[in-house]
Amino acid sequence: MDPLLIARLQFASTASIHFLFVAVTLGLVTLLVYLQTAGFVTKKPRYERLTRYWGTLYVINYVLGIATGIVMEFQFGLNWSGLSRYVGNVFGAPLAIETLVAFFLESTFLGMWIFGWHRLRRGVHLALLWGVAVTAYASAYWVMVANSWLQNPVGYEVRDGVAHLTDFAALLTNPTLTYALPHVLGAALMAGGLLMAGVSSWHLIRRTADHALFRTSLRLGLVAGLLGTTLTMGSGFPQFGAVGAVQPTKFGADVAEAGLLERWAGQFGPGDYTPPEWTGVPLELMMMIAFVLSWGIFLLPLFYRDWIIRLRFPLYLVLLTTPLPFVALISGWLVREVGRQPWAVYGLLPVSEAVSPVGSGTLLSSYVGFTLLLGTLAVVNWVLMARHAARGADDLALGRPPEPPPAELPEPAPVPVHA
Repeated sequence: MDPLLIARLQFASTASIHFLFVAVTLGLVTLLVYLQTAGFVTKKPRYERLTRYWGTLYVINYVLGIATGIVMEFQFGLNWSGLSRYVGNVFGAPLAIETLVAFFLESTFLGMWIFGWHRLRRGVHLALLWGVAVTAYASAYWVMVANSWLQNPVGYEVRDGVAHLTDFAALLTNPTLTYALPHVLGAALMAGGLLMAGVSSWHLIRRTADHALFRTSLRLGLVAGLLGTTLTMGSGFPQFGAVGAVQPTKFGADVAEAGLLERWAGQFGPGDYTPPEWTGVPLELMMMIAFVLSWGIFLLPLFYRDWIIRLRFPLYLVLLTTPLPFVALISGWLVREVGRQPWAVYGLLPVSEAVSPVGSGTLLSSYVGFTLLLGTLAVVNWVLMARHAARGADDLALGRPPEPPPAELPEPAPVPVHA
């Protein structure tokens, strides 16, 4: 097999699996912030129970998501040493900031939040969750800064065959970042919201004892899902113009008419500099899902009527929509990443020069091993989340009040000693 094809397949598998973990993390942490803040303000017990319930699913996804991210990082050195060597000075800067500033802080805040139940003041404990959310969004921001540079390299110069960063501000104002960041964040909120709505629908269909509890999370999930869908669509359509201006080949423009074919052929040799034609399929699929979900705007008020919730058919419809955001997420990722082919860095570094000089056998072994490992982590994640989601909101380990110490038994009375 072609080593380049194997390396690309491995990156597609590992990055797409990890991306789903990230989307659920961003979506659920936003909803957790709302739930715990509402509980802090209203002091209603149901919000604390919902925070503990959905926090359990969030922690499971977060922990296993870290493992998938670590596995994914190994492939940069193994499969893409040409990319690391050529653009590491630029591409690595935002990733280093993401790791040191955002990710480490996020993990620290989350650990303190997990073990701080009933040990910290309620306001301090809530502030920790806000810290988790802010640093999670900061992490997503820096990752998108790095990815946007691959889409549209700016603020650099090439010296001795290596790209060097010359304008850090240009990284932060990259036109491919402007709409891509809210697009990703909106998609994550859409996925997290509809995941919450789907699980809540399942409990309501089964007529569990916590009917009022899951009715609350159903409505919250639907509102969040529709807000995320609106943000995703609102920031998605402008990308046809913004991204098309710097990547004319992504959405079907003629590279010859764009004046790029002659320049690229002179620099890299003759070849096909257009992305695969099949990238139009995930683009159309993503748009179709967004339009289907947007119809929920007109149906949402019905779910604030108890008689609608008592009907199982609408709940089954909500349950069936749960996978759609994840299909849209993968479709969007394929459009963004495969749509810039054959470039690792658009117009600057072809993937053929970015791949490591490694044999097909080594790459194939790496591909099989990495894919099996990440696939296993993904299956374990969904099994654990499904198992804990099905248990309901009773007797949750997260946030369980500490058991009081056992009462001390009175000392026995001394036995009188007779002479």
